[in-house]
Amino acid sequence: MNINWYPGHMKKAMESIMKNLALVDIAYEVIDSRIPRSSRNPEIDNILGGKPKIIIMNKSDLADEEANIIWRNYFQKQGYRAVIVDSTGNRGIDDIVKLSNRLVGKKTERSGSGGSENRSMRAIIIGIPNVGKSTLINNLSRRKGARTGNKPGITRANQWINVKGNLQLLDTPGILWPKFQDEEVGLNLAFTGAIKDEILDIENLALNLIDRIKNISKRYLQERYDIDIENKSPYEIIEIIGRKRGCLIQGGRVDLSRTSGIILDEYRKGLIGRITLELPEGRDVY
Repeated sequence: MNINWYPGHMKKAMESIMKNLALVDIAYEVIDSRIPRSSRNPEIDNILGGKPKIIIMNKSDLADEEANIIWRNYFQKQGYRAVIVDSTGNRGIDDIVKLSNRLVGKKTERSGSGGSENRSMRAIIIGIPNVGKSTLINNLSRRKGARTGNKPGITRANQWINVKGNLQLLDTPGILWPKFQDEEVGLNLAFTGAIKDEILDIENLALNLIDRIKNISKRYLQERYDIDIENKSPYEIIEIIGRKRGCLIQGGRVDLSRTSGIILDEYRKGLIGRITLELPEGRDVY
């Protein structure tokens, strides 16, 4: 599958981020713990330059626990600061604030009277679509102000959010990049919902996902759907799941589109298991 998705608003959002960087002290790059490599926009590092940054490994509750640690250690060896976070369960949030304070410290600016006074630390939140930025912001700010959802593209414009204490957040829309050089990156983004399903071949996507999960461990599919998948192709597995779930159409045939949608939805919600789809180079298993 050749997957790419770069609507016009993403280009505008990237330009806006570049204009606002001078206003912030630190950047939070939010990634999906299930696909830590694929969910990192390769343009971000160049844009940020020497700006302090924390990689926030969000959705860690949907990824394999051991793989989370492997990836965090990998990022740290690469010279990045990384924090494992489950923003839905509100875990790891305090670690972000503590690390930010260590990296940035107190900020001052000139007051109207000509002196100087302490001001809030300003952070910009950057990431691809559907990595949970809005949920993270709601937990950091202890409020329910930012819209959240499991579809890419919820946030469409930059917006400042005041946080109790000494932190202000600049939220930005999810941004992909113009062309995925690696086909696997496009697939991973599609698997996790970072790309709109409406532009994808859902049946083909589900076949690819089943094949990927099967290669990681057969037990995930066997335990979730109570089926024997030994020596069965991804197409045969979808057929079996469709019949077990009653996804049938005229003539007793399996509704492949509906079944594929169910499989993708259940993976994205973690119902098939806590599955990390990729590991750092040189690692084959976790």
